[in-house]
Amino acid sequence: MGKVKLEKALQERLSAGEKIFSPFIMAGDGGLDILPDRIKFFEENDAAVIELGIPFSDPVADGPTIQAAGSRALANGTTLAKVLDILEVTKLERAIPVVIMTYINPIIAFGVEMFAKMCAKAGVDGVIIPDLPMEEERLVAEALSRRDIAFVRLAAMTSPQERLQELAKRTEGFLYAVAVTGTTGARREHDAYVSTFLQELKTYTETPVLAGFGVSTGEQARALSEYGDGVIVGSKVVQLLHEGNLAEISQLIAESRSLKV
Repeated sequence: MGKVKLEKALQERLSAGEKIFSPFIMAGDGGLDILPDRIKFFEENDAAVIELGIPFSDPVADGPTIQAAGSRALANGTTLAKVLDILEVTKLERAIPVVIMTYINPIIAFGVEMFAKMCAKAGVDGVIIPDLPMEEERLVAEALSRRDIAFVRLAAMTSPQERLQELAKRTEGFLYAVAVTGTTGARREHDAYVSTFLQELKTYTETPVLAGFGVSTGEQARALSEYGDGVIVGSKVVQLLHEGNLAEISQLIAESRSLKV
């Protein structure tokens, strides 16, 4: 379980000559009761890993689509504790790795040690904390490490080389390459520098490098995956789930998985 499960799942995809596809879904958007079915849907459609967002009242990294999903989830009474409870009850029903994306405030409010303990009990394989700077990550890193939970770091295009190298060295599971300068959200195109950025990160780590933020089409996934190891698709998936358009999500996953290493 945990970090080993995540690393093994991603390496199996790359060894098979495939690129990695990871959907982002907002826990509680549409009701917490449907979360197990949504996880099962992505597992059946052969996604590699699920990034599961925890709704928060001040989501500084999120664009309008994911903010709206978070607001709907909060209105449904979704909390970090409730999400972990559901994941614990259903952990034996899923094989796909689950990585939680949450901000630091809910973790502090929950209690760092309790958060790590409950994540382990719930079968959570990794954690992403977008608003926790590297200099302060000791707040949670040790607690996660003791329970074999991967601490996935984010790398931004605006960071200096030395910082990117250190983030790449520290990351676990995969390195989350932020492919835009801004918040999440579907975009028509990415900055020309992104390809250079992804290639640079690949020289710093043997851990898979996944590009996220702004990926919304198979064409974009193909372009970004050419230079990295795969993509994380958030806003587009969240919007399609809200619309009930599962067919288009299946098509997007199929297009992304067909990319060759």
